[in-house]
Amino acid sequence: MNKPMTYKTADLYDEYGDSLQVAEPLFNNYGGNGSFHGRAYTLKVFEDFLLIKHTVQQPGEQQVLVIDGGASLRCALLGDKLAAIAVENNWSGVIINGCIRDAAEVSKLAVGVKALNTCPARPTQLGEGQKEIDVRFAGVTFSTGAYVYADLDGVVVSETPC
Repeated sequence: MNKPMTYKTADLYDEYGDSLQVAEPLFNNYGGNGSFHGRAYTLKVFEDFLLIKHTVQQPGEQQVLVIDGGASLRCALLGDKLAAIAVENNWSGVIINGCIRDAAEVSKLAVGVKALNTCPARPTQLGEGQKEIDVRFAGVTFSTGAYVYADLDGVVVSETPC
């Protein structure tokens, strides 16, 4: 189970300032945990969720799954079933440069979820995409292994733990 966050992104910024990357405020909060943190695990996909499904089925070890979905608003990359699998496998949270669906159900799950918006449409299942590569969106470069901190104020990224 995800441990409660004992700090705020605003406090981290006050303490670490220029050493942090601060994401542009593009994301809405959808998960049951408004605050989450962990090492980033990155994916790059476009309107396809098979790689996401395979990833959340693996042990999350309190990592934050960062998905660059190309900012597509045409379909959702995460729904209640995948979010529930993420909870079962100990993922701390998911940040999506794209959409989710089943927002009411996702809000009841013990996982942090930030995304651009919601969309009821389902993506393809071709398995296309890349994992563990640098992805850039919201003015931030996310690298696998970087430290991600998120709360209701936003998202900050650090190369070292805060």
